[in-house]
Amino acid sequence: MKVSTIIEYIDNGHMALPEFQRGYVWGPEQVRGLFQSLYRGHPVGSLLVWATDASSAAHRGDNDLAPGVVKLLLDGQQRITSLYGVIRGGPPKFFDGNTKAFTNLRFHLENEEFEFFQPIKMRDDPLWIDVTELMQKGNSGVGTFITELSKDPENALKIGEYVGRLNQLLGVRDIDLHIEEVTGPDKTLDVVVDIFNRVNSGGTKLSKGDLALAKICADWPEARDTMKVSVARWKNAGYDFTLDWLLRSVNTVLTGEAKFQYLHEKGADEIATSLKRAVRHIDSALNMIAGRLGLDHDRVLFAKYAVPVLVRYLDTHGGAIDEQTRDKMLFWYVQSGMWGRFSGSVESTIDKDLGVLEESGGDLDQLINQLRLSQGGLRVEPGHFHGWSLGARFYPVLYMLTRMTEARDLGSGLPLKTGLLGKMSSLEVHHIFPRARLYEADYSRAEVNALGNFCFLTKDTNLAISASRPEEYFPKVEAAHPGVLRSQWIPEDPHLWKIENYLDFLEARKELLAEATNTCLASLLHEEVQILYGARPARINQQVLLGGITSEEESKELETLNDWVVEQGYAEGHLAWDFVDSETGEQRAILDLVWATGVQEELSEPVAVLLDESAELISMASAAGIRCFTTTAAFRVYVEKLGMTPEQDDLAAE
Repeated sequence: MKVSTIIEYIDNGHMALPEFQRGYVWGPEQVRGLFQSLYRGHPVGSLLVWATDASSAAHRGDNDLAPGVVKLLLDGQQRITSLYGVIRGGPPKFFDGNTKAFTNLRFHLENEEFEFFQPIKMRDDPLWIDVTELMQKGNSGVGTFITELSKDPENALKIGEYVGRLNQLLGVRDIDLHIEEVTGPDKTLDVVVDIFNRVNSGGTKLSKGDLALAKICADWPEARDTMKVSVARWKNAGYDFTLDWLLRSVNTVLTGEAKFQYLHEKGADEIATSLKRAVRHIDSALNMIAGRLGLDHDRVLFAKYAVPVLVRYLDTHGGAIDEQTRDKMLFWYVQSGMWGRFSGSVESTIDKDLGVLEESGGDLDQLINQLRLSQGGLRVEPGHFHGWSLGARFYPVLYMLTRMTEARDLGSGLPLKTGLLGKMSSLEVHHIFPRARLYEADYSRAEVNALGNFCFLTKDTNLAISASRPEEYFPKVEAAHPGVLRSQWIPEDPHLWKIENYLDFLEARKELLAEATNTCLASLLHEEVQILYGARPARINQQVLLGGITSEEESKELETLNDWVVEQGYAEGHLAWDFVDSETGEQRAILDLVWATGVQEELSEPVAVLLDESAELISMASAAGIRCFTTTAAFRVYVEKLGMTPEQDDLAAE
């Protein structure tokens, strides 16, 4: 089928994208390469389509399909979307991606190369032809370009050659692409998805959640967009969730199971109703976690996959539980986060917890017992605060203590409640002993950035204290606001405030933090504190955790980089990525910023930005197949090269 015919098929609804296909992920270099190959007559591969009845075809986009048989693209989406975008000058209805990848493609009539528009290089050179403009004007446009070129005597001598090249470029529309069809009554969605995964062995694979959502969209085409509305709303509130994560809660509400296969036979009405219930219960759970525990944004929201279990519990109780039940449920949630319950096999762990709830008739005590069996105990000990960096599992616990006990700001003496007004009142991580002073005294990176050296303050106070020594600023803040040091679990022995006694300070503060944590946990149990104190202390993992974000400045540098990558049209990375043992779920390291499936998802390699990390960590990440960058500048160059043509790359190298 000719390229022009394929594009017409898309416009009139005879060809579309199946609902289970993911978005457009190509970058400028792939688009440039496609047009270079087509212009030169090189093969670009065949297409694979699923020919099926339009009346039952679940497709992407809001356009109507033509009646009869529709061709759904299984293999060739990136190529066809690129062709459509350049030839039509805009994306097709099913588009979901970055239009920059195919916008402003140019062709040079002399050297017959394709590049994307560069103002300084191309603006005053008439030999650079706007490919989209030519494609839209067609043969009549050739005359316009020739008239312009003829104004220059040097170009006029080659008009014949240039006309031939313009016609050759227009001929891309008439190239025949071979299409193979998958058709027949035996080609169910399961079979077609299996075919899709096989032909895309080097590209995007569909997860079990993708398949479940595809089946849902076959009966309820608006399902994906409806779910995206909730995910976007939570994003605006500071939480980063995926469609898979939301669908997991829909599953627990509707089936009481974690495995997506249980959703396959459910009808559209059941799914829609369960989605509404799941979203309502997720909102309730997040409000409880933020309101009671103070964990009010994504960085401190550990145990995300405990939420589908909470949602199931809330749903079976009609969404209405009393204060004591709510707090016991939150006790279980905090315990799940502290011990990394959902860091290993998420699906099997959720299933196990759902099974306990089902068999016990919703007995939270039995759910808590599961944690005790796996962890050996529930009580927090000073040794549990041995970790370091903003990615340690007890970092959210420190934030929780700050919010639950209304720890006071060292500058203003006011409780650090949510909703403080003014951008200088936002909470920041503060190193109690300044990093610069500790490094001067030859303390190690892990010691300098130990959890015991962190507290939360307003930005204003953090700036005011700056690099002051504790022995200098502690007496001043305590005199101005009596009891403020105690509210931040800071040892009151002045002997411990000296740089040379820093390690003793850490041990003393860990004692205070453990005591405060157990007090907060006990408050969640009301009259049943024996659940906490009647058990052995929880097992302590003494393994030194590698990596991690060590300061607010480093965090902001990484966040700025992440935002910049998204602005370039690529995927968002994951901050403080948990590198765990796949068998035990134990944390092995924290990687600063990671794209586990690549900046161009499924098309480029897994990458990580690791700032000021050890050779051991870089080696560990590299052994896991992750390409590592040790500066944000180097990573920016890498990302920029993804969108460069080889010629631009060579020029940048010079």
